[in-house]
Formats: sequence, structure tokens, C-alpha cells
Amino acid sequence: MPYDPFQVYQPEADTFLLLGAALAEIRSGDRVLEIGTGTGRIAMAIAQSCDVVATDVNPHAALCAQRNGLKVVRSDLCAGIRGTFDLIIFNPPYLPTQLDERIDDWLEFALDGGITGREVISRFALSVGSVLAPSGRILLLVSSLTGISEVRDLFEKRLFMVEILRQEIVEDEILYVLRITRDDG
Repeated sequence: MPYDPFQVYQPEADTFLLLGAALAEIRSGDRVLEIGTGTGRIAMAIAQSCDVVATDVNPHAALCAQRNGLKVVRSDLCAGIRGTFDLIIFNPPYLPTQLDERIDDWLEFALDGGITGREVISRFALSVGSVLAPSGRILLLVSSLTGISEVRDLFEKRLFMVEILRQEIVEDEILYVLRITRDDG
């Protein structure tokens, strides 16, 4: 399959909001996993200060990020990832998408969050604990269209604590960056 840059999600307002949060959150020596790296914009920005592994299920995105100099694993969420990470960054597909709205191409993997917008986020909540270091942090970008309280519930049911770090109004939605940690209490 030839590389198609039009099949890769390009950095938008959500990318830059998450990038700002990541730059503020990163600690020297952190081992970082960025899931769904797309072009690799966030991973590239933090790779100078820590060890970063980037993943994407989309072969075009994985190749794009690799061409941008990143270590990339083509993977669906946490599948096949070994070891643990101090910081996990994820800008998931969060748009509520009806069956008749699907576009059936690789770019859809960056956008289509299922009927509720939480399908991929729910799968992520189930798997992320296996690769998160005991005192690790997760930065997750979500939208008001996705249901912030429902996303919070997905993680709190799995004994994580959730706090809103940043938010920004973009067109007809509010974007949030959530900081998620293990609930040790």
C-alpha cells in the first residue's frame, strides 16, 4: 500500500491543546507513550527531553511519524506494547459517528468515536492500566460532544482519578485535556 498523506490526521486545535498540556506535564526522565500519534507532532515536541514511543493503528500515520524521526509501533491502542510508561498521551477519535456517516478509510480511525463518541475511549480505559507505571499519568483529550461525565465514569470505575487540566472552546464544542492517575486511596 503506497503512503498517502491525506489519510493522516493533521494537527488541529485539539492537537495543540494536548501538546501544551504534555509540555507542562512532562518530567525529566519520563518514559512516554503517545497512542494515536498521527503526524507525530506531539511526540516530536517532547522527544528532546525524554524517551518517547509513538503508536498508531493507521499505517499511513505510522509511516508519517517514522519519517519524522520517531520510534513508531503500528498498534491498536496498547496491544503489543511492552513495559510501562510514566506518561501516556492520547488524542482519541471522539466524534460521535452514526453508521451512515462513516467514510471507510484510514482517516476515519482518527475521527470516528462510534455512536457515543466513547467506543475507542472505553477500550483504552480497559487496556491502559497494563502499560501505565504505578505512579504514571495519562493525558486524554476529549470533547463535550463525547460526554465528559461519562468519560470520567469509565475511568473511575477502573479505579482511576480524573481531573480537568485544560479546556478550550472550539467552534461548537469544548475540548478538555484530562489528567488521569491511579486512585491509590
